[in-house]
Amino acid sequence: MLSTEQIPDWAADPRTRAGRVAARFRERFASEPELWARAPGRVDLMGSHTDYNLGFVLTLPLSRDTWIAARRRDGRTVRVYSMNLDAEDEFRLDAIDRISGSTWCNYVRGVAATLQNEGFELTGCDAAIHGTVPLESGLSSSAALESAVATMFAGLGDWNLTAERKALLCQKAENEFVGVKCGILDQYSSCLGREGCALLLDCRDLSTRAVCIAAGIRIVVCNTMSRRRLSGSEYAQRRAECEQAAALLGVSALRDVTPEMLAAGRHELPERVARRAEFIVAESARAESLARALTAGDRPAVAQLCAESFAGARDLYEICSPAMSAMMDAMLAAPGVIGARQAGAGFGGCMVALVDAARTDAFRAAVRDAYYDSTQVHAEIYPVEAASGAAVFDIAEIGK
Repeated sequence: MLSTEQIPDWAADPRTRAGRVAARFRERFASEPELWARAPGRVDLMGSHTDYNLGFVLTLPLSRDTWIAARRRDGRTVRVYSMNLDAEDEFRLDAIDRISGSTWCNYVRGVAATLQNEGFELTGCDAAIHGTVPLESGLSSSAALESAVATMFAGLGDWNLTAERKALLCQKAENEFVGVKCGILDQYSSCLGREGCALLLDCRDLSTRAVCIAAGIRIVVCNTMSRRRLSGSEYAQRRAECEQAAALLGVSALRDVTPEMLAAGRHELPERVARRAEFIVAESARAESLARALTAGDRPAVAQLCAESFAGARDLYEICSPAMSAMMDAMLAAPGVIGARQAGAGFGGCMVALVDAARTDAFRAAVRDAYYDSTQVHAEIYPVEAASGAAVFDIAEIGK
């Protein structure tokens, strides 16, 4: 719900942000919001493209999030307004159609349609949306929007929806209504986040383990300001290649393939498909290894795992872009860096660095300068914290 441009200063202060959103709601709908919902974005610390292969992902739900201020209205009409895009949409719950093309409206409509198809009773409403998750950057702005919308409808309808089911229904909305065949990672991270820790997600059985990050290590997001689009043909092609590899190796998903199995059966695979499989098998194992290394504060292991992940993303999975390579060079040359790698699906967007906390400011300044010197683009570099999952919240408690 946001452009790749930096968010305004007022959005960084929760109380100021709440005041701005409430004021815009009054301006658009001539009433006061009665319910507030929020859902976080996420950055994967390790596990690119492993989710739809049913492997492991180490994910960090972010303090950057999407807010919705809402109020019930008579009838079956839903009116939504995006502050970030200065755009609006209106639809009836009795006839929810998909809008042609890629648009934020379909994420809202898709969640509404999916919830109704599952038997939940929805009510008409007015809603104002504001996000601090950059659009098309690899931080799951779409999942944050979907999760916040589902949370809003549940709150307005006064019915319960478990976090696990909410994640699955939001994924279904994106897969079937929006038309993006994503895995469960983004929605699960947004719905089941835990404040203060990363999550090691098993994408087969959807179990999670909280992962504490050792003191002195800070997570820093580095936005290349180069947009990526998950619905693009490259993403679909990678997924198809993984499915082909699994079928040729005789398993249901690459999660079931060991390095030994891949080595023994590699001659059965087309070379490109074999490279994709090699990356996924190693990447899933790296997610578990990085969880252990971060908890132990094993900085050399963190550095090695991140380097191996980026090399595999570049050479085996081929999801890197010139902007990502330039950012990687800038991150690795900056003071305080422990490890750095891609984030999200690749093809541009954000990257992530693990940094010595005491040198965070120096790292940010150095990366900004080096990236600008290389690309003439002003990058957005900011530390992030782990946030709790999607929920209704009390606006009166914001900032206290």
